Order: sequence, then structure tokens, then C-alpha cells
Amino acid sequence: MSAFADLLRVEPSRGIDLRSIDPDRTPGFDGDREAARAELAALHAELFDFQARLWAERKRALLIVLQALDGGGKDGVIRNVFTAFNPQGTRVTGFGVPTEEELGHDFLWRIHQHAPGKGRIGIFNRSHYEDVLVVRVAGLAPESVWSGRYELINDFEGNLTAAGTTILKFMLHISRDEQRKRFQKRLEDPEKRWKFRLADLEARAHWDDYMDAYTDALTRCSTEQAPWFVVPADHKWYRDLAVARIVTDAAQRLDPQYPAPKEDLSGVVIPE
Repeated sequence: MSAFADLLRVEPSRGIDLRSIDPDRTPGFDGDREAARAELAALHAELFDFQARLWAERKRALLIVLQALDGGGKDGVIRNVFTAFNPQGTRVTGFGVPTEEELGHDFLWRIHQHAPGKGRIGIFNRSHYEDVLVVRVAGLAPESVWSGRYELINDFEGNLTAAGTTILKFMLHISRDEQRKRFQKRLEDPEKRWKFRLADLEARAHWDDYMDAYTDALTRCSTEQAPWFVVPADHKWYRDLAVARIVTDAAQRLDPQYPAPKEDLSGVVIPE
């Protein structure tokens, strides 16, 4: 793992206090917005090439998990970073309120069926972690239920990695003041007002509870096989670059290869 990734990774078996991480910082990058955008464009080319080889090799998969408080920028990362991937081999799944059918199963049932198959990339916009975040804060299940889910999540992710899936999990960390500014912009922009919900304000009122819930999830579920990265996200350009750098680093380590042709093509000539 690169030195940059290590700056943002939550060390396994080591506690983390989310409140101690400044969302306005840009660790590991001293440039400005334009320099970040230029580097991001270069990383797009690397990610495009990586996906082509991953798709051709068909031996491994990549799962990217995005979590954030409302306004944290999950959609922005998908739009600005992962457009580098060909949609044919990529699936973005957004997990909202569980349906009646989903509630009739264990909490991981709806997640597992969206895990990427070999050669594919899966991107989760929210994820199974909602069941130890909003479920906990909103009191949708008793502590006796959600407290046992951390271990179940670790086992689930361990099974995916054992089957050849690389998992990268990103918590896009914004400040309370930055969230306020972004909410205000949504209210004032007729083209974005539809994204604002009164429920966003209710969740904002439980800011400290969410900080506690995220701290526990990051601490208990950052493992060697499925690490968490806390990305300071008050600066959108840094947020995008940080995610792209870490995904590119993982892509370089995976280094999928184009397979050899299944048939002998040495004497083949395409007829006119």
C-alpha cells in the first residue's frame, strides 16, 4: 500500500476518533485545485486501462464502498472519479431504506446479491454499514441486535476477499459547517432543491451520535483485507483525488493481465 494510502487508512486493531480528523485538511497533497484536477485526469487513464485488463482476465473483482453523512459527496465521487470505468463492467448500487422483501431476510441478504462477480467492479453508494449507522442512531433496532453486526460484517467481507474480491471502503468526512453550506446551496438552487429532504435536518440534529457510530464502525471493521480510509472531504477536489489515488494504488498492486488467446492464432490472416 502506498504512503499516501497509509495516511488515510484506519489501522486495523487501532482505535480512531473521527472528531480528531480535520475535514478541511489535504494530507499528502500540497498543490491547488487545478493541480489536483490535472492529476485526476492522468489517473483516469490508468483506471481505464486497469478495468480493461480486469475485465479480460476475469479472475478477480473490485468492490468500492462509499459512506458519508448527507452532503458528503458520494455522488460527486462517482461522477468525478469513476466515470473512468466502462459502464459495461461496472455497477453502482445505491442502498436506501430496505424494502419489505429485504426486511424479510438477514441484513446482508440484499447486499450480497450486488457484490461484483469476477472481472467486474462494484460501487456501493451507502452499504451494509447503514445497519450499524442509521439503524443505531435512529433506534431502528435494539443494541442487542446491531452490536452483533460488526463481526458479521467482518466475516462477510472476509468471505468476499477469500473469493478474489478486493474491497476498498471510503468514509467521506465533512465538517458540520461544510454540510450546512452544501444544504443551503441545495435549497437555493432550483436544479438541486429536489435533493433536499426535511429528514436531512433530523439526521443533522444527531451529528454527535453519528460521529460515535462512525467511529465505532471504522474502528471495529477496518481490517487488513477490507480497510477503511477516512478522506477529508470539505474540499471536493481533494476528496476526488484522494479516492482516485487509493483506487489506482490498489489497481497497480492487483495488476491484472490480458489472457493468452485460447486458440493458436499465429497463422490466421483476415481475408479481404
